[in-house]
Amino acid sequence: MIITGALTETDRVAWENLFAGYNTFYGRTLAPDLVDRAWREFSSGERMHALGARLDGGLVGIVHFFAHVSTTSADVCYLQDLFTAPEARGHGAGRALIEAVAGWARDRGCARVYWHTQTSNTTARRLYDQVALDKGFMQYQIPLGS
Repeated sequence: MIITGALTETDRVAWENLFAGYNTFYGRTLAPDLVDRAWREFSSGERMHALGARLDGGLVGIVHFFAHVSTTSADVCYLQDLFTAPEARGHGAGRALIEAVAGWARDRGCARVYWHTQTSNTTARRLYDQVALDKGFMQYQIPLGS
C-alpha cells in the first residue's frame, strides 16, 4: 500500500537518488548547489513543497510543487517534478502523489493543479490521461543565461 506524506531529514539520501533519476530521465545533471537549494526550499516549506510516496516503508516516489498567482482565477498549483522509482512503478505511487498535491492545493483554495511533460513520455501520459485533462497547450521557453 502506498502512503504519501512530507519528507523528513532521514529521506535526504533517498530523495536525492530519486531526484537524480528524474533529472537523468530528462537528460540533465543538476549541480550540487541546486540540489542543496531545492532541499532547503522543501525543508522550509515556504515557497516550494515536496511530498514522498512510500511502499513497504521505503521512499519510492517524489513530487515537487508550488502555488502561484493567476490573472484569471484564484491561485494555481504547479506540479513541477514527479518521479517514481522504476521498480515501484505500477503500484499507484504516481497517482497517489498527484492526488496528494491536488488535496494540498484544494485545501489552500487553488483553482487547479497543472503540469507539463514531454509528448514522448507515453508511460506517464497513460496515467495523466486518467487523472487530468489535456488542455492542448504547448510550452515555449526563452533560455536566460546559464
